[in-house]
Amino acid sequence: MTETLFAQTVAAATGLLLLTAILQVWRRSTEASARLLALQGLALAVLVGAIGLADGAFELVAVAGLVLALKAVALPWALTRTIARSGNRGEDSPRVNPVSGLLAAAALATLAYAVSRPLLALDSGPATHAVPAGLTLVLVGFLVLLTRHQAVSQVIGFLVLDNGIATVAFLTAGGVPLVVELGVLLDVVLVVFILRILSARLELAHGEVDLHELRELRD
Repeated sequence: MTETLFAQTVAAATGLLLLTAILQVWRRSTEASARLLALQGLALAVLVGAIGLADGAFELVAVAGLVLALKAVALPWALTRTIARSGNRGEDSPRVNPVSGLLAAAALATLAYAVSRPLLALDSGPATHAVPAGLTLVLVGFLVLLTRHQAVSQVIGFLVLDNGIATVAFLTAGGVPLVVELGVLLDVVLVVFILRILSARLELAHGEVDLHELRELRD
C-alpha cells in the first residue's frame, strides 16, 4: 500500500469512526444506534486492515477480519435481536437533549485534540494524526454511558468506548499481539452476550430495562 493511499484510507476510516460516534449522541433510536455501531465496526476493520497492509503485518489483516465479523456483524446483530425482543426502540428521556449532546460531543472532540497535541508533535505520520479521533470515541463512549437510561443504550456506549480504545492502540502502536487482541475481542463478545441475557431476564421479571426506573426497586 502506497503512503498516499494509506493516508487517505486512515483519514476516511477515522472520519467515519468519528462521525458514527457523534451520531450516537444525536440519535435516540436504539435500532439506528445499532446500525451506526455496525458501520463503526466496519470502519475499524478497514483501519486495522490498512495498518496491517502498510506495515506488512499479516496478523493484523487477520485481526481486521475478526473485527469485521464481530464488531460489524455479530455484536450489532445481537443488539438488534435484544431490541426487537424488548420492544424498547428508543430513549424517551435521556439526561441530555440531542442539541446539548452534540455540543458536549464537540467539546469532548476539542479536548481530545488538545490533549493529543504533544503526541502529534512527535510524529507527522497519518496514523498519529488520527489519534485524536480515537480519543474522541473514548470520551463519547463515556458520554453515552452517562446520559442514557436504557440497558441496550449503555451497552452501545460501552462498545463505542471499546472501539475508541482499540483505535488508539492500533494507531499508536500498530495494535497489540494477536493472542492479546483475540482475548480482548472475545471478552467484549462475552460481556455483550451476558448483558443481552440480563436485559432479557430484567424485562421478563419487571417488564422494564430502563436502569433509571429499576433503581427505584427495593427488596
